[in-house]
Amino acid sequence: MDLDVQLLIFQFVGGLGIFLFGIKYMGDGLQNAAGDRLREILERSTSNPFMGVLSGIVVTILIQSSSGTTALTVGLVNAGFMTFRQAIGVIMGANIGTTVTAFIIGIKVGDYALPIIGLGAILLFFFKNKSLQAYGQIIFGFGALFLGLSFMSDGMKPLRSLDLFVDLTVSMSDNPILGVIVGTVFTVIVQSSSATIGILQELFGQDAISLQAALPVLFGDNIGTTITAVLAAIGTSIAARRAAFVHVLFNIIGTVIFLLGIKLYTNFIAYIQASLNLDAEMTIAFAHGIFNVSNTVIQFPFIAALAWLVTKIIRGEDTTIDYKPQNLNPMFIEKSSSIALGQAKKEIIRMANLSIKGLQEALSYLNTNSKKHADMAFQVEEAINNLDRKITKYLIDVSANPLSADETNDHANLIDSVRDLERIGDHMENIVELIDYRIANRVTLSDEAIKELNEMTELTIHTLMDAITSLENEDEELAKTVLSQEERIDKMERVLRRKHISRLNEGRCDGDAGIIFVDYVSNLERIGDHAVNIAESVLGLRHQ
Repeated sequence: MDLDVQLLIFQFVGGLGIFLFGIKYMGDGLQNAAGDRLREILERSTSNPFMGVLSGIVVTILIQSSSGTTALTVGLVNAGFMTFRQAIGVIMGANIGTTVTAFIIGIKVGDYALPIIGLGAILLFFFKNKSLQAYGQIIFGFGALFLGLSFMSDGMKPLRSLDLFVDLTVSMSDNPILGVIVGTVFTVIVQSSSATIGILQELFGQDAISLQAALPVLFGDNIGTTITAVLAAIGTSIAARRAAFVHVLFNIIGTVIFLLGIKLYTNFIAYIQASLNLDAEMTIAFAHGIFNVSNTVIQFPFIAALAWLVTKIIRGEDTTIDYKPQNLNPMFIEKSSSIALGQAKKEIIRMANLSIKGLQEALSYLNTNSKKHADMAFQVEEAINNLDRKITKYLIDVSANPLSADETNDHANLIDSVRDLERIGDHMENIVELIDYRIANRVTLSDEAIKELNEMTELTIHTLMDAITSLENEDEELAKTVLSQEERIDKMERVLRRKHISRLNEGRCDGDAGIIFVDYVSNLERIGDHAVNIAESVLGLRHQ
């Protein structure tokens, strides 16, 4: 039989492209329909490992990508919204959620792919309602998925007659490890386990590969999909890298367990196929689902052991910032407004200490140009923004109850302090972005300018630290010191502006350097103003 190799390649590659587009487009549509709830599902549903598994399943079904869920999880761990241990449950759930795609593929609707695409297009192009457009996106992607499968299927039919392919499948039947390697490598290349499992379903459906050869490839597909999480974890925190490695380890352990009993598992799947009268595509879907569910059930009791093992393998201190409030217990709101205000103050002090850390990271970035300091500063700013929202909401809830005159005053001061700290975070972020601009555009600041920025930044940090300590301890003498230090900051800003203008006039700094310098000291001066606001609340001057 003569093979039209070009047609085979074009149909397979083009079909794979349409399939991947369909998966992504359908996932994007599901995500648009869900709105911003995906991140909230992961943040709120990880109170225990079992809830983590459930949230991982739900989010993966919604975005149609276990890689997307694990990458999002790695990002949340890196940002401090989720702990490393919480992430393990979510990753396990993601592996189960991704099996839904294989079951969708097992449904025989390929003949209706074009009208499905047409219906999706009508909703996309003839309706302005965003919700209807999101559903149109889902339907269009669903149809494209099956159209791509149809093209791939046509491209793979001649493979059954190729001696090389037949020899490969026989080798995979005799040597399951080879099948695992093939599945892993192909999934790493394609970057989608759903696509490689879809291809496997088509090959098995055309009798181009035996069940005994197909199952190890399926295991390898699950290992290969972990590359996305690994890539997402590059340059992230220790905890995020550990979360990515757990995904790899989880699938490798599962593969080893099932390879040890590959003959038993093959016979079991064959029995399921015969008992339920499953077609080839649905048989692979069941094999995929049973593998991932069983793997989760087996390893779920050992989450603590997995965490311990990964911590030993990926060593280092976890510098991830905990974004979540630690003191805002809603129980106190109803029982005692005074205690609730005290708890809010504790969280504000924590928020304030984060603002100091952010400024210290910004200063380190100025002196070293090391991106890790910028990343940490941005992470701090996100944490400050999150605490701003949570503390403000808590204080609003407190104000719903009757407050005494003193409590009303304390409440007003705390609300204002939260706002000041949030603005300090914004100014800190501005400073980091100025340094980013300086590095990206190779703007040179003179040694004298760098020294002056260091001096003013250190004075600002010291002033802010005193303001926070005065708030924490209700120390009026220290609060008065903050006022005098802020006058020094104002004076320093005026002096440094004049000195830098002189350097510009003398040609020792260029125009871009001048803009960066002036904006930098201006942001520091505003931070000093917010520190004074906090000190004035201690002195009772704020609401006079």
